[in-house]
Amino acid sequence: MWDKVLTYILESHRGKTIGLLVGLIAGILVINYGFWKALFIVLCIILGFAIGKAIDEDKDFEEVFRKFRK
Repeated sequence: MWDKVLTYILESHRGKTIGLLVGLIAGILVINYGFWKALFIVLCIILGFAIGKAIDEDKDFEEVFRKFRK
């Protein structure tokens, strides 16, 4: 039964579910570490994601870093 409920929620309300989870994680980070440390953690996660995505897509790292400099 739970698998059907979770499947329905993820299919019908994907954006809301992702937003809820991101907000929950951000809230926990801010409570545990403070705003600036939590912001630093989030920026590191975003940078790591961007680098991993570039590796998966076989992009040139100079091109990726040029996007961040603009």
